[in-house]
Amino acid sequence: MKLSICTISFRHHLYSIDQIAHWAKSQQFDGIELWGVHAKNLRDDSHYGEEWLSAYGLETSMISDYLPLDANIDTMIKETNHLSNIASHWGTNKIRTFVGRKGSEQTSHQERKELVKKIRLICEELHTKGQYLLVETHPNTLADQLDSTLNLLQEVHHPALRINFDVLHVWESGIHPIKAMKELLPYISHFHLKNISSREKLSVFAPDNVYAAAGTREGMVPLFHGKVDYQEFLSEAIETMDINASLEWFGGNVKDVLKKDASEVRELLQQLLVKQI
Repeated sequence: MKLSICTISFRHHLYSIDQIAHWAKSQQFDGIELWGVHAKNLRDDSHYGEEWLSAYGLETSMISDYLPLDANIDTMIKETNHLSNIASHWGTNKIRTFVGRKGSEQTSHQERKELVKKIRLICEELHTKGQYLLVETHPNTLADQLDSTLNLLQEVHHPALRINFDVLHVWESGIHPIKAMKELLPYISHFHLKNISSREKLSVFAPDNVYAAAGTREGMVPLFHGKVDYQEFLSEAIETMDINASLEWFGGNVKDVLKKDASEVRELLQQLLVKQI
């Protein structure tokens, strides 16, 4: 299993990328998932990139951004190429995005048709460079329900289209994450791991709250202390595929929580390996 931290976890902290990389290495993480805005702001400093990060024994697991699907096609392709170049500079072939700004049930047939067309164009652009577009399973997008996500994959029908499987948000949709994982398995390239204290607190992850410095963090809990059963999920996931995952923590005490979560994930995996022997 390859485990990454997300630079978005440090979005309200005064840490440099050097400090984050040094800490990630000290905690034996395998990689760093770069938030798109962080990657873009580092682009003018050629010192930072794949070779710099590999000196820490780390890799860039993914660039997580929000491609402008509501823009005209020329603007969208220009931004896609910009992000593609950044991804190449950091040595990753995975770019994450959301599809749409409304839930699948609220999206009209014509709106969906347009989004599918744009996603296919992005996939065609990235495919020529050996890169993949990872659509995240997320509320208020076309990947908010398992059926809609499966339909999206079929509608776009392109080898560059993959899934970033956010376990919590799949659980939020009302389906068991293990069932969804098994159905989406051929398309999953990455996992996001986070948890919540109760279903009533899920609004804490709404974009207008989670990105705000003054937003509430009530309900965010460490990975093995919430409603999603990660012991069950990871026990099943490790049997089905190699896992590339990021600990996506948005709350306080970032280093303490990430350190503890990573330690508990590794302990669980070690226990599973012992059982297999």
